[in-house]
Amino acid sequence: MKHIRILSAQDISCFGQCSLTVALPILSSLGIETSILPTAILSTHTSGFSGFTFRDLKDDLPAIAEHWKSVGVDFDAVYTGYLGHEKDVNAVLDIALSHLNKGPLIVDPAFGDQGKLYGGFDMDYVASMRPLCARAEVLLPNLTEACFLLGIPFNPNPNEKEIDAILQGLLAFGAKNIILKGIGDSPSKTGFVFYNGSEKKAYQHQRILKDFHGTGDVFASVFVGGYLRGLSIFDAGRLAADFTFDCIVNTIDDPAHPYGVHFEPLLYGLEGKLRAALGE
Repeated sequence: MKHIRILSAQDISCFGQCSLTVALPILSSLGIETSILPTAILSTHTSGFSGFTFRDLKDDLPAIAEHWKSVGVDFDAVYTGYLGHEKDVNAVLDIALSHLNKGPLIVDPAFGDQGKLYGGFDMDYVASMRPLCARAEVLLPNLTEACFLLGIPFNPNPNEKEIDAILQGLLAFGAKNIILKGIGDSPSKTGFVFYNGSEKKAYQHQRILKDFHGTGDVFASVFVGGYLRGLSIFDAGRLAADFTFDCIVNTIDDPAHPYGVHFEPLLYGLEGKLRAALGE
């Protein structure tokens, strides 16, 4: 297997299964060497907790990048998640477009859900995300994030014509490939739609009517690992969707675990599922 080294730029939530505490174990289990660029440190994630601490690391990012350049570090891809501040976005974009990055930029916007922005974000932050999203080889927004990026009203149940308009808008925006998450053809289904301008494919599975934090990070991390290991964008999305669903099922009967999903017990089988998808 070819050695792959990527950079994942997102926050560290010290408690709560999301961002880097999800990305690192998942990508490592898929054989990806993962370097990190922590954009902020939070005591917990921002969903379901109040009074959390937040320390932005935006002033540290340029010096980290310069040191990497001085010692000859580079990456086969850059994968971004929750960033936290406009200056973080700009610093990550600079890295993604520099010689530090030899491969694709994969962007999970990670700033909102269910029609609302996450706590601490505003429209200025959304505006700062647009240049980063426009440079993405693969953009992974949920429906809320897509609507905010395009500046259109959020509709939780868009019809096919509206979905097509969103996909075309994001592609016109600059991203090369879109995985639009949270799309199903009935209230009992959810999934994603892949679009690249010439091909459109949808995948869906049962919708579990309960919210779980961190599932977007699980999806994105599995997607990145599968894609960089050789799956097509659509097949990497399908692997990610199935694994995320399995994690939710593995958690749904645990009332003491509202802050994330039990993904760790399922990691042992993830490599095998990837190999099967690759036909190995």
